[in-house]
Amino acid sequence: MVEMFSRRTFLRSTAATATISLLAGCSGSGGDTGSDGGSENGGDTESTTESTPTAEQEQASFDGWFDRTDNYDGVHDKTGEDSVTVTVGAEGNGGGFAFGPAAAKVSPGTTVVWEWTGQGGTHNVVERENGLFESELTAEEGFTFEYTFEEAGEYKYVCVPHETLGMVGIVVVE
Repeated sequence: MVEMFSRRTFLRSTAATATISLLAGCSGSGGDTGSDGGSENGGDTESTTESTPTAEQEQASFDGWFDRTDNYDGVHDKTGEDSVTVTVGAEGNGGGFAFGPAAAKVSPGTTVVWEWTGQGGTHNVVERENGLFESELTAEEGFTFEYTFEEAGEYKYVCVPHETLGMVGIVVVE
């Protein structure tokens, strides 16, 4: 017996199959890290991306702020410098979706300059808690945005389009 399917039945079954495929891809253990899958530790990206802090770096948790960020390697001590550059679109989180360094410690009065690499698409820099600073949204290589930090504190910032990928950073002013 030959069974005929209506267009509606065909579309329903195709949509259901596509939905199941998408959900199966979303339930992975962390997504594509941009590697070829040949890591020596069986895919545990956490142990391959963390490094031992140097004399210029210290590890801090920042209440889980960097839990989704695979390029966080400690706080880079840049105290005493008048200007510090942070790369926007640095390699991390599966592509050009990171700030480099992710965490920097500076002195009051230091100007932080965020400089776009042109990698990872359109980015911005937005101070998350109080809206103290916000750059424009751009993908232009060489674009810069700067902010001078006058007050001591911790300033958490994000790239809004890529925050869920882990594109977050912090400036610690001491």
